[in-house]
Amino acid sequence: MTSAILYLSVILFQNGVAEDTLQPVTTSPGQISWLQMLAEGGFVMIPITLLSLLAIYVIAERWRVLSNSGMNNQQFLNSLEGLLKGGDMKAAMQYCDDMDKPFSRIMKQGIKRLGRPIHDIDDAIKNAGKREVHLLEKKMDWLATIAGVAPLLGFLGTVTGMIQAFQQIQALEGNVNPSVLAGGIWEALITTASGLAVGIIAYGFYNYLLGRMNRMIFDLEDSSTEFIELLQKPATKKQL
Repeated sequence: MTSAILYLSVILFQNGVAEDTLQPVTTSPGQISWLQMLAEGGFVMIPITLLSLLAIYVIAERWRVLSNSGMNNQQFLNSLEGLLKGGDMKAAMQYCDDMDKPFSRIMKQGIKRLGRPIHDIDDAIKNAGKREVHLLEKKMDWLATIAGVAPLLGFLGTVTGMIQAFQQIQALEGNVNPSVLAGGIWEALITTASGLAVGIIAYGFYNYLLGRMNRMIFDLEDSSTEFIELLQKPATKKQL
């Protein structure tokens, strides 16, 4: 890319011609809006724009899911322990339904199997945990794909734009207006800048959301283990 731009610069200095024989630039970059500038990027800007909209949707949707999934697991376990010690398993299950959070749904599957061997309860909790983790991680691969594909589309648009610039040089046999050629170059570079911007934002939010998700998954696993240990307490066994 750099060598191509340098080559074009050399041609501009070696093949300058009179202004009356060249095509003038009707609009300078400083006189157009950002929307007009993006429109100058060509057809590659269409998929880049679509990817940016998809990234915004995934970020907003995952942010909402993670925000709605959070809860005080320790406080929930304490309340659940009180209900189970009182022998009211129906109230405990209803309490899980009322909370309707990933951890409460996991605990409900364990409560359903109270009275069975502890390994059956443990297996039920682990299977429910896997389902909840899958729901938390849903669509995150979309964001990772956008972070990788958007910059590549930007480079593709720049390469195709540079090809067109070279074709213009060949068609005019070197008699190229420097301002027209410079306009073609910055138009080609718009796609790279746009693709990189979308990719950087998508990658940043991917890592942020993934970090929140991993912390939540760790809390789910830790609290589930605490629930199993709670069921194995001798005093709890007698009352269950």
